[in-house]
Amino acid sequence: MSNVSDHEADTWSRVLGMLILGFVCYALPWSVFAALPIPEGNAPLLRIQGSNTIGARLAPALVEGLMRQQGLLMVRSQPGPADNEQRISARTAEGREVHVDIAAHGSSTGFVALQQGRAELAASSRPIKDSEVAALAELGDLRSRSAEQVIGIDGLAILVHPDNGLKSLTSEQLAKVFAGEIRDWAALGGKAGAIHLYARDDKSGTFDTFKELVLVASGKALAPDAARFESSDRLSETVAGDPQGIGFAGLASVGRAKTLAISAGESQAMEPSVSLIATEDYPLSRRLFLYNAPEENNPWVLALVAFAHSAAGQAIVAKVGFVAQDVRAMQVAAAPAMPAEYFQLASEAQRLSVNFRFQYGSARLDNKAQRDIDRVTDYLRQNDKLYKRTVLVGFADDKVDPQRASLLSKLRAMAVRRELSKAGVIFRDVTGLGDEMPVAANSADEGRIKNRRVEVWVY
Repeated sequence: MSNVSDHEADTWSRVLGMLILGFVCYALPWSVFAALPIPEGNAPLLRIQGSNTIGARLAPALVEGLMRQQGLLMVRSQPGPADNEQRISARTAEGREVHVDIAAHGSSTGFVALQQGRAELAASSRPIKDSEVAALAELGDLRSRSAEQVIGIDGLAILVHPDNGLKSLTSEQLAKVFAGEIRDWAALGGKAGAIHLYARDDKSGTFDTFKELVLVASGKALAPDAARFESSDRLSETVAGDPQGIGFAGLASVGRAKTLAISAGESQAMEPSVSLIATEDYPLSRRLFLYNAPEENNPWVLALVAFAHSAAGQAIVAKVGFVAQDVRAMQVAAAPAMPAEYFQLASEAQRLSVNFRFQYGSARLDNKAQRDIDRVTDYLRQNDKLYKRTVLVGFADDKVDPQRASLLSKLRAMAVRRELSKAGVIFRDVTGLGDEMPVAANSADEGRIKNRRVEVWVY
């Protein structure tokens, strides 16, 4: 499945070398300062621009973690020249000041900065758009594995005041609320009163995600009277202080607000829990990205990307409030409504906290899935489950012909089996359940992509 070029292999070999050197230097502080080069003059080690969701806390925390791993001293964060900007500073053993600049004004601004040479990394809380790929074509393929990095998973939480009596909404109800078609809480079964709408601004990847998953999927547009925010934290604080307010933000920005469970299509209502976000089953789950030029040779950029993928980096992702990509076994409650085969799995086995998904319109595993192959293999090896202890279950989106859906779901599971088999995994079973148990509506591309998945179960 994977098709890694010689350049990509060389790039990641260099990154791995730097990362190993960083770990060695972390254990041996006296030698750390030669690990990564320090640029001449007052130039920043690197510049990150884009998503407020990532740039507010996650990117600074990852930068600080890398600096400390490299043995830099007096690591600290300082406000930048404008709101939602930070400078992460540190000192070398010789007392030289170094820094990383972070500007968090929205995902789209990161790609513009990358194109204009004002940043080495674009932080985005949604996938890069076709128009951005085209605009950045001179840098190379921004969708390639060496350019697109999934550093964590987030859930778009629907926020209301803590005293709001509602527990759940459908995605269709949510779309009508934010389109201004439902104006009173009483229409949703709540206490009568005008609904106050709070949304992120147009530059925000959070808004892009909400727009695609909720509004566009239902053929709606955001009501013009919604209050707009550049900062997710400020939006959440406002909702938590307004008994009639409703808004949306990333999981790390929930704060004092209450979250609602959301259902999409035929799926059950789901809370933005860690387990449902890790598997991306939660209807409003999303990936958090860093993008860099495929030919990037700044060692600090490559080292930060490698650090973000490492166990230490993923621990920071979780600590900040997002969902890490480490693999865990989860107990799933067996329910009578489940297909018989799935009911038996839920009764006897545990599900791993990862779903394999595929490139759009392709049988190729996407960039995250290619990395998840290694993560799952490591888990199976460490837990002595390489030999006939693992089951793969494939799913498809809704098809006119149920037999075709069943075939496609089995073929997806077989595609994952081929990759894991290369690492010596021998399976207990590989099966496909067609379009059973959808986790999203099949009425839009985003939902269909989520339903095309492969789950991993272990005995």
